[in-house]
Amino acid sequence: MQAEDRRFEVLRAIVADYVSSQEPVGSKAIVERHKLGVSSATIRNDMASLEEDGYITQPHTSAGRIPTDKGYRLFVDRLNQVKPLSGAERKAITNFLDGAVDLDDVLRRSVRLLAQLTRQVAVVQYPTLSRSTVRHLEVVPITPAKLTLILITDSGRVDQRMVELGDVISEEEVSRLRTLLNTAMVGQKLVDASARVAELPEHVPNELRDAVTRVCTVLVESLVEHPEERLVLGGTANLTRSVADFPNALRDLLEVLEEQVVVLKLLAATRDQRTVTVHIGEENEAEEMRTASVVSIGYGAHGTVLGGMGVVGPTRMDYPGTMAAVHAVAAYVGQILGAR
Repeated sequence: MQAEDRRFEVLRAIVADYVSSQEPVGSKAIVERHKLGVSSATIRNDMASLEEDGYITQPHTSAGRIPTDKGYRLFVDRLNQVKPLSGAERKAITNFLDGAVDLDDVLRRSVRLLAQLTRQVAVVQYPTLSRSTVRHLEVVPITPAKLTLILITDSGRVDQRMVELGDVISEEEVSRLRTLLNTAMVGQKLVDASARVAELPEHVPNELRDAVTRVCTVLVESLVEHPEERLVLGGTANLTRSVADFPNALRDLLEVLEEQVVVLKLLAATRDQRTVTVHIGEENEAEEMRTASVVSIGYGAHGTVLGGMGVVGPTRMDYPGTMAAVHAVAAYVGQILGAR
């Protein structure tokens, strides 16, 4: 084994032991636990090199070392691929998510599942409307002069609105209205559907123009991107198990999670459904997040990323296991939304 590869194996051993024990790791422990086939003196030399290069540090006067953010980054970057979950873990994910009744339930179950699998805080961003397309618009007469519009997107989002027509409309006209609207909207991105709906009153027969104008006014409000983004959180209490990992910073981290804006910004930057992104400690732009790591990925259906999901926890986390769980849950959520 070349010296550089051996030093990485020493770093890997320090990361593994520190994550599991929360205690600084010494050369004697590495020799005993990890069977690297070299002497304790060689391990000490490698640790000295790793410390000089900024990958590990000595937290106090003990002989042990702990990884730095730079060390965790090298460890994560050298992970060849996201390890697959066991058959039992995959089955548990499938069984738990398959019982979801609607989009809200899918996302609530996802954060509970991620929090349980990783023992960290799980976060899922609601599908961003601008990335969604219209799957169907149902037009339901409530009275001869009142309609309910039910807009369904490919992300499973359902938006229901009431329209007062101001005049009666026949069943045949309701049917024509339904066909006109679906022809204009189905398969369109929401922003494009909004533009087409806004132009529709100019191109319909006179007898339908008033009804179409009223319906389209309401629809445009539904189709325009909602200014507020929504985030579902789960497992916040898991952070309290790791108080020592957030010296004088746990309160700030909890507050920034509650405000959501910082986490939403991180998840919004996650555009890839295939690659897990890891932000470690000081790599996080927000000061309140610099004692934490964020492991995230995009989720979606039919090749479209609808939102991001991931976990927030201490830098001292099981990166391989966490990355595998985030990757798997996102894939299953995408499958569920794609099948609806």
